[in-house]
Amino acid sequence: MTSPAGSGTRTVWSDLVGQRSTIDVLQHAAAGQGMTHAWLITGPPGSGRSNVALAFAAALQCRLGGCGECSDCRSVLAGSHPDVSVTRSETSTLYIKEVRELVQRSALAPSHGRWQVMVIEDADRLGDPDHARGTGNALLKAIEEPTPKTVWLLCAPTVRDVLPTIRSRCRTLTLATPGTSDVATFLARTDGVSETLASFAARASQGHIGRARALALNEETRTRRREVVSIPARLTSLGSCMTAATNLAELAKEETEAITAEANAAEVAELQSVFGSERKDTTSRAYRAALADLERMQKQKAKRRVLDVIDRALMDLVSVYRDAIALAVGAPGMLVNEELRGDVAVVARAASPDQVLRMIDAIFTAREQMLEFNVPPQLALESMTVALQLPGGRP
Repeated sequence: MTSPAGSGTRTVWSDLVGQRSTIDVLQHAAAGQGMTHAWLITGPPGSGRSNVALAFAAALQCRLGGCGECSDCRSVLAGSHPDVSVTRSETSTLYIKEVRELVQRSALAPSHGRWQVMVIEDADRLGDPDHARGTGNALLKAIEEPTPKTVWLLCAPTVRDVLPTIRSRCRTLTLATPGTSDVATFLARTDGVSETLASFAARASQGHIGRARALALNEETRTRRREVVSIPARLTSLGSCMTAATNLAELAKEETEAITAEANAAEVAELQSVFGSERKDTTSRAYRAALADLERMQKQKAKRRVLDVIDRALMDLVSVYRDAIALAVGAPGMLVNEELRGDVAVVARAASPDQVLRMIDAIFTAREQMLEFNVPPQLALESMTVALQLPGGRP
């Protein structure tokens, strides 16, 4: 068995923050104690679900249980191991074609490693089988009738996000939200950021490792967050509410376009290289059909990315209102938004804790409207910001 994370020896587990109990379970499973063919790894956004799955996949392939140095460990973590397949969705749904291809690969014997490992990073996006063209059913059959030496690793925010028929056949591991001190220590160790910046990023990210690194390393990310968390104290009139909704939507669009433009160009270039000279033929039906499919998928991914960016902004807003409650009741410790204590105090003075709780509910209602019911973001955000108007403000 490998040395545990934090022991001084780097292993595949070393960059998993605040997950000691989960690491213990998976290390024993990789050594043959409590191993099963299907695992469901759950945890809040940023807790490291996919990182845990990849670390476990590496440990299963490694003859030392996850040394972090051998070719198997390195290739799994780099995404190039022939017997580890990772499927992730950048749209709202995993499509039947993707899952069927994964199921077909799962039936093969390992070609190089010890196991055939199938990782689905977004098992919550399978959807209901009747409405996702049998995607869930395709996966269920493979898990019900597992192939020897095949392991399924499914990731989702909670067990309730996965079809009951699937989750009942998996062993569930629930990740913890990493503590602020753990995240700050991780940032200082891996990225060499200052203690002050690491502390800020750890608090502001609320345990989201990827978000913490982005805040620590990117000034633009910090600036965008600062614009979002300064909104609550400014919602004193209907006009300011409408303006805030528009600004949130525009911020999300700008950030998404910055992410999407480069990715889209790379995908088109790859498609063109596949078709070669055939793409220059305007009558090439195959190329035109492939390009149309790619453009359709890019639009779906862009829509999902906008929603993901808005969702992150909404969670930043929630942190301000939670801070306001903490300030109102005199809770000890630093605020998540300690740097904006003055703005938080404005909210806490204007609204009672009960009113602030209703504001938090309004944020989660907007989130549900956009993610579950496809309400246009601008409309959902306008409704939300009106509900967030501070009592005593101008109509």
